[in-house]
Amino acid sequence: MGKVVSQAAMSLDGFIAQHDNDIGTLFDFYDNGPVEIATAMPHLTFHVTEVTAAYLRSVMEGLGALVVGRTLFDVTNGWDGRHPFDVPVFVVTHEPPPHWGHDDAPFTFVTDGVAAAVEAARRVAGDRVVGVTAGTIASQCLRLGLLDEVCVDLVPVVLGEGRRYFEDSAAGAVLLGNPTTSIAGDRVTHLVFPVTRG
Repeated sequence: MGKVVSQAAMSLDGFIAQHDNDIGTLFDFYDNGPVEIATAMPHLTFHVTEVTAAYLRSVMEGLGALVVGRTLFDVTNGWDGRHPFDVPVFVVTHEPPPHWGHDDAPFTFVTDGVAAAVEAARRVAGDRVVGVTAGTIASQCLRLGLLDEVCVDLVPVVLGEGRRYFEDSAAGAVLLGNPTTSIAGDRVTHLVFPVTRG
């Protein structure tokens, strides 16, 4: 089975979005370079630096499935049935949307919790990575011992408040290992930390 990995752009003070889910300048690095990275959505192409492009390509090539929460699903309108990274998406929700309208899309609504969603995603992903979104989903995975790595695209901005990468009550104090990846890009530093066990 592949790793379970959380990833998000994060401010220096630990936020991944404002309280209203606006990301502000956190994604500016996706459009500050000469290298084009196409996605599965024709209207969404990244323009990044060479070092960020190499990092993003490795992330995209290794990804096998995603586990997301209902809030992100709703904010993005379910990416109109096709995630930019073109992988199956498992949405953790209390109740599936009544009028989804994309029945042929590779989206599965999981109503029996994060652990069940991760298990289903791992079966589909095989040896590839299961990505989990930061915030509530990553916090629950950390608390349940399901998270293998924490990836942070650290952006040099202080938001002051908003939605945290990990909720305050995630799992008490958790000591991560030394970063296995540290790449300085333009207005972003890509960091990967292993989650140590025991």
